Amino acid sequence: MTGRKLLREEIEQVWNIDRSEVIDNVYHLESGTLVLRPQYFEVPGWPPGEAEKYTPILLDCFDRGGWFHGAFDHAALIGVVVLENKCIGKHNDRLQLKFLHVSIAYRNRGLGTQLFELAKTTARARRATRLYISATPSENTINFYLRLGCAIAEEPDLELLELEPEDIHLECEV
Repeated sequence: MTGRKLLREEIEQVWNIDRSEVIDNVYHLESGTLVLRPQYFEVPGWPPGEAEKYTPILLDCFDRGGWFHGAFDHAALIGVVVLENKCIGKHNDRLQLKFLHVSIAYRNRGLGTQLFELAKTTARARRATRLYISATPSENTINFYLRLGCAIAEEPDLELLELEPEDIHLECEV
């Protein structure tokens, strides 16, 4: 496996990442506390229309100076991490971790952690003090971020909260 900066013309390859997963439990935020509830469903991959909806958003992020890093197994993109370039928060000191996905066959090998740590290093180099994550509320996803030192965002970004009200909004010092 190798990692490198993702080129603009490679961005559409993110939809080749196999994000399938079986979810047994989902977190909910209730009065500032994470509550885990049973909720079984299978995620067979990207939802229909996801690539068409989000490719322009990712391309726009890239064009604004967003940071894209890919993990490859030979020529296949198997993991990706994206940092937004625009700082958010009342002190303009947080960068959004816009995208972090690892193909199912490559999970639980430390690749997600490596991508996350690389994003933290990059955010620090860009003078951010925190990463902001709007995370899918599945048990595996939230536990992944909690293990890496993330916590519930004390001041959720209102724009992102409105866009993704079911997500768990987290932050992490960089």
